[in-house]
Amino acid sequence: MASEKVETVIAGNYIEMEREEENSRSTKSKITQLFWHGGSVYDAWFSCASNQVAQVLLTLPYSFSQLGMLSGILFQLFYGLMGSWTAYLISILYVEYRTRKEREKVDFRNHVIQWFEVLDGLLGKHWRNAGLIFNCTFLLFGSVIQLIACASNIYYINDNLDKRTWTYIFGACCATTVFIPSFHNYRIWSFFGLMMTTYTAWYLTIASLIHGQVEGVKHSGPTTMVLYFTGATNILYTFGGHAVTVEIMHAMWKPQKFKLIYLMATLYVLTLTLPSASAVYWAFGDLLLTHSNALSLLPRTGYRDTAVVLMLIHQFITFGFACTPLYFVWEKFIRVHETKSVFKRALARLPVVIPIWFLAIVFPFFGPINSTVGSLLVSFTVYIIPALAHMITFSTASARENAVERPPSFLGGWVGQFCMNIFVVVWVFVVGFGFGGWASMLNFIRQIDTFGLFTKCYQCPPHKA
Repeated sequence: MASEKVETVIAGNYIEMEREEENSRSTKSKITQLFWHGGSVYDAWFSCASNQVAQVLLTLPYSFSQLGMLSGILFQLFYGLMGSWTAYLISILYVEYRTRKEREKVDFRNHVIQWFEVLDGLLGKHWRNAGLIFNCTFLLFGSVIQLIACASNIYYINDNLDKRTWTYIFGACCATTVFIPSFHNYRIWSFFGLMMTTYTAWYLTIASLIHGQVEGVKHSGPTTMVLYFTGATNILYTFGGHAVTVEIMHAMWKPQKFKLIYLMATLYVLTLTLPSASAVYWAFGDLLLTHSNALSLLPRTGYRDTAVVLMLIHQFITFGFACTPLYFVWEKFIRVHETKSVFKRALARLPVVIPIWFLAIVFPFFGPINSTVGSLLVSFTVYIIPALAHMITFSTASARENAVERPPSFLGGWVGQFCMNIFVVVWVFVVGFGFGGWASMLNFIRQIDTFGLFTKCYQCPPHKA
């Protein structure tokens, strides 16, 4: 009887969104809907998969050189599953929060729900503040990483300008993402973005196999604890791209269908990351320790230039994915979030791009910065905080009894779910944040000592610096 009541509530909660979808279909042209206005399960899948495997595809071979082949493969599988689990927890908390609010007749049609608001509604202001700080800082540096990657990649097809100058140029280009209103409007971008990374991944795989192993190739990894845990945290970062899960869910017509979407996206991403990283590491071995961008070791061909151009476009898309939640936070802060003027919102968003631009110029360390962000920010933002928040939200018997989404029986019910959460918290805190933070910070400081801040051309050949 209780379950029937819950199902009725859920169906009622999302009826407004479904009507909005129907209305949209009756008033907009089919072409506009096809390219611009998405909210289906497929749109969410493309958004998750496209956002998850971006420039990090080019740094995973570097991580394999630090970890060794076996550890690299195992960590990808392990963190892929762990990331899918915590994305599932976030989806449960979102549905719980939204259901409670809509029972109170709160209208979200002109308001995008974000992770910090979910924490605020379920657990209070202290959790809201923690979620806001970690999430915004992670997305800020996530945007910085995309900008750094743009400059790193374009240099391999046009080295007439140094990487810092390319960063200035692409910073201006990426600023145009202020005109994309929300994740509803990433439909065509998500689709093409995933096609672009699919091409690049298989190019890396096939080109490395055709190239064969370099003369005297060595596969020494792992050699030191610092390199080992630095590589591991880059993979933690790779599968920690669900900091935008709530925004993607909110863009869906039926958000309660999100539960397994991230897992399905991760399984597809693994078909790209495992072959490409393994093949490049097999071909070049320890050379990758000083070449964090895998494209730098492959000979220049039309196929490689195509991969570079496609990754540049995809990094522009991923910049928008990472920055859009920051735009929402800023809009809410200056109270323009619910305005219907796209131009007014775009103008209001521009100040968000400036610190991203500046930080990309200060810390142009493509590769090492991923591990640092992974250990210090991703570990809490998308692993520890969601697991803890889920346990505390459903810590009482009444909360579990009235939960909108109950844990599946094959996981052991509430006990099994809580055990999984405890494991995630302990593992990520000790291995990801503890050892990973120590290793990645040492490696990051080493990059600063070697190249300096504001370096013009990170890891460029000496004669072109």
